[in-house]
Amino acid sequence: MKAAVVIKSGVEIRDMPEPRPKPNEVLVRVRAAGLNRADLAVASGHAHGSVGGVGTIVGMEFAGEVTEVGAEVPNSIRPGMRVMASSAAGYAEYAVADWGRVSCLPNSNMGWVQAATLPIALQTMHDAVVTNGALKPGQSILIQGASSGVGLMGMQVAKAMGAGLVLGSSSSAERRARLAEFGCDVAVDTSDAGWPDRVLEATGGRGVDVIVDQVSASVANGNLRACAILGRIVNVGRLGGARGEFDFDLHAMRRINYIGVTFRTRSVEEVREINHRMRADLWPAVESGKLRLPLDRTFPLADAAAALAHMKSNAHFGKIVLEC
Repeated sequence: MKAAVVIKSGVEIRDMPEPRPKPNEVLVRVRAAGLNRADLAVASGHAHGSVGGVGTIVGMEFAGEVTEVGAEVPNSIRPGMRVMASSAAGYAEYAVADWGRVSCLPNSNMGWVQAATLPIALQTMHDAVVTNGALKPGQSILIQGASSGVGLMGMQVAKAMGAGLVLGSSSSAERRARLAEFGCDVAVDTSDAGWPDRVLEATGGRGVDVIVDQVSASVANGNLRACAILGRIVNVGRLGGARGEFDFDLHAMRRINYIGVTFRTRSVEEVREINHRMRADLWPAVESGKLRLPLDRTFPLADAAAALAHMKSNAHFGKIVLEC
């Protein structure tokens, strides 16, 4: 099969052995694969969790047809089914995934490209907003880094779960102007040092109940100011830096529950449960097309290196997808 493989100088399309599914896995003929920020690190030769290094096939999510299932896979997943999945090595003509990370596509006319944009965003943001953020109907939430694909999904998930006020941040005026299309009530410019005051103003001085933070270091102390007393901050990503100043006194004064999450240290069983909870809450909205992500651009698998360069340039809005 053809696959996008890490080499010393970047990424190259090579002929690789077709993977074989383990007893708990599903083999998928990949039709489309979504790009994610972590792919840039892997493509540069760095590790992302247990994945990385020369010879690694890049990718974290894909959509396609089931061609084979392992002996432990439930009967609800069968060869011939159209599915989406989150798993490693997705930039390839064939890929495997644990059955618990595989979701059958709606019976509607959802195409491969659209399906490939969804797995990571859905599981990540349901886990952050609902499970760890403990968002309740009527509460307020701020999504930091809202113009990313995962951020756009986070605002929609919050609305679907009954949020009373959804705020989203971006340092780009052009991108902030589009956030309302995806559930944002108040767009915040984090390049303005006074952005926490904007959040406090929008919440009557109280602060938001939940912050889902994909930026971290550059906004960490602003988050503490913008969060309500007894609020929750969920540390999902570190686009603004992995290390920075932290006002421990303000954290204590506002009695904030600061929660770190990552899929890199979760067990197979934990990730299965995350996806189970996500489908239980969100699948009707996925089937109806209510939860969606904009498509920025598609590339053929042969142009995987160009697709990654496009993502690295940070000129896109929405998802970049490889068609395999």
